[in-house]
Amino acid sequence: MVKETIRVYARVKPLGRRQQAGSYSVDNEEPLPSLEITVPRDLTDGFINNKRESYRFKFQKIFDQEAKQDVIFDSIAKPVAECVLAGYNGTIFAYGQTGSGKTFTITGGAERYSDRGIIPRTLSYIFDQLQKDSSKVYTTHVSYLEIYNECGYDLLDPRHEASRMEDLPKVTIMEDSDQNIHLKNLSLQQATNEEEALNLLFLGDTNRMIAETPMNQASSRSHCIFTIHISSKEPGSATIHRSKLHLVDLAGSERVAKTGIGGHLLTEAKYINLSLHYLEQVIIALAEKNRSHIPYRNSMMTSVLRDSLGGNCMTTMISTLAMDKRNIDESISTCRFAQRVALIKNEAVLNEEIDPRLMIVQLRKEIQDLKDELALVTGKQRASELSQEELLQLDELIDTFLKDNDPDSSLDVGADMRKIKYCFVHMKQIINHPMTSDQKLISQDISEEKNSNEEVEKLKGLLQQRDNEINILVTMLKKEKKKARDALSRLNATSPGSAVLEQSPSMSLEESQSPSRCFSLKEAKDFSSSIPRLPLLSRATGGKMSLGCQEAFEVFKRDHADCITIEDNKQLLKQRFDEAKCLGVKLNEVRNKINCLKGKIIQRQIQRAALAVSNPSEELTSDPVEENLRMQIEDEKKSYETVYSRFKGLRVEIEHLQLLMEKVKMKLQKDFEVWWSEEAKKCQQEKPEMVTSPNNATVYPQFIRSSQHLSPNSSSDSRDSLYEDPAVKNNSTTFGNPTLKTRTPPNSGTSIPLTGDSQADADILAFIKARQNILQKKGLGNK
Repeated sequence: MVKETIRVYARVKPLGRRQQAGSYSVDNEEPLPSLEITVPRDLTDGFINNKRESYRFKFQKIFDQEAKQDVIFDSIAKPVAECVLAGYNGTIFAYGQTGSGKTFTITGGAERYSDRGIIPRTLSYIFDQLQKDSSKVYTTHVSYLEIYNECGYDLLDPRHEASRMEDLPKVTIMEDSDQNIHLKNLSLQQATNEEEALNLLFLGDTNRMIAETPMNQASSRSHCIFTIHISSKEPGSATIHRSKLHLVDLAGSERVAKTGIGGHLLTEAKYINLSLHYLEQVIIALAEKNRSHIPYRNSMMTSVLRDSLGGNCMTTMISTLAMDKRNIDESISTCRFAQRVALIKNEAVLNEEIDPRLMIVQLRKEIQDLKDELALVTGKQRASELSQEELLQLDELIDTFLKDNDPDSSLDVGADMRKIKYCFVHMKQIINHPMTSDQKLISQDISEEKNSNEEVEKLKGLLQQRDNEINILVTMLKKEKKKARDALSRLNATSPGSAVLEQSPSMSLEESQSPSRCFSLKEAKDFSSSIPRLPLLSRATGGKMSLGCQEAFEVFKRDHADCITIEDNKQLLKQRFDEAKCLGVKLNEVRNKINCLKGKIIQRQIQRAALAVSNPSEELTSDPVEENLRMQIEDEKKSYETVYSRFKGLRVEIEHLQLLMEKVKMKLQKDFEVWWSEEAKKCQQEKPEMVTSPNNATVYPQFIRSSQHLSPNSSSDSRDSLYEDPAVKNNSTTFGNPTLKTRTPPNSGTSIPLTGDSQADADILAFIKARQNILQKKGLGNK
């Protein structure tokens, strides 16, 4: 058992460009580093002002603005990960106001490989250690829980990849009689290597709930708990070590009066502040010595983290601080909370379990050994129960003992506890019920007679059932024979040249009377199908885009903020691929060189063996050439190991970069979907009057040009009319049999294409509006 208080660390977020720095200082010379925050007095409060100016807080370690992610991991997360590998539970959680860097510390950034957070670095470290330790058998599972508005959701559910929040399965809390918490509907996904674990982390981050607030562009609107479950067992041992590591990213607290948010963001802020308030209540209750009740059940987050707060766990807290003047009060509040957390003591216990399957095998083996020893002492093999003959012998011995009037007579049944117990029970029955033996015999005779009568009745019923079945089958067989005879007689009566009815195809009256009308309808369908639809980019359509939508997406992508990040990651990924390719070529060269040197050594040994056979009197000495070749092989092996370690690191970095690029691309696609749907709604509101005639359709002139091939019967005059001014032709264009009209809306230089299909019209209008907005942004106007 390990008793220790919760370790508390502080990390200061770097200031932004427009932020004014607050006054603070870090003192690392004391036994525990201290952080001093100075709040100057405000002259507007008057000359008499007793407000406190200086605040001093102590932490295990303080990381200033220049601290890197690898330093944070080595100092905070690595010791906890080592304890988890040893069999203890661990928890690391980040606490602070919104926008102070909690998610960046726990998960990491998506722009650079060096910005990896505690979770990906911990996964890499754990799987590296598991690969090195071959003395135990390890099993690793991963779970990802999100608590949004006091409702739990499973972010790793395999049936709902990258779906909406409402579609994810809800997680509920269940408590057993020992007050152990169980999470229903929370899936445990097995991860055999680092790559699978990182893919699961990426899937959970994709489903996570984020939103833009005045304090943070990508603010986490929920609490997330990423848990790594590890079980280890030595081969042949019945003891299993089970441990878990909680990596918690809490949502940031925020003052609504300062941020000025409303609507849905205000509701989320209420739930976030309420859950953090309940967390503080639990911390205060644990800090009090004589407190009998701890309010864990007030919120879902405190219920899940019950072991982490004052239980069987080694817990570490990271206080993220934003030291600008606007947020200095919230930073002081975070430091005060951290000082209260530092007073809580946890008792971490090594989690050992006995494997029930191996325990059953051991107990069976022990029972068999005891039976063999007993048979060796008594000379007889004993069964679990007495046989019928042994019971009859015991009954005779008991009757003889009871009828014997000699006071010195004894009942000797041997050193068998089964027989002794049976004799005691039998004699107790005789003493309590003297007539039991006679009644027992009578009842046995009666029961045997009843059983025999019941068996006879059952056999009679079964025999009657079989007779009925046989009769039914015989009747059916007779009917089938009769039908066969009748069919045979009718077949002989008919002639072989019987007439066969012939059916000829007939044409419907409507089609024969109006073929021109059918042709015109078909031609109209073909023409309407030739007009390109512009479906919105959504999951329902599988991500397929029309040509216009693709053009809008390309312009949107160039103007997006993440475009530079994608290009930088592409260049970096290309460099890493080229470097990995060069390393692979070098590895193959070194391997071929080693094989060549081994072949030379074998050839040298064959030559020396032949020389020894030809001159047996000559003594064999060490061959300097062979020694030189072996030294060259050792040097090449060291070079191979160096290059391979670098190649392995490059592979991990490439996989991580690919995950980052995929994440940024998905974010870009979602942003475009939102923008495109908004433009479609605007166009739908501004939609002009549509033509009501079913035979008329308004079409773009360029669309009409592209669809000329649909009507081969159209004359040259009608083709020429397509390129003429619509005003000259009274806004109508003749195309084959159907009549197509173009209608120009007021204050517009182009005609609006209307096909009669509401969905197609909405898509075309969305395309036109989006194209005009893009051209206006690029300064092209209505060109």
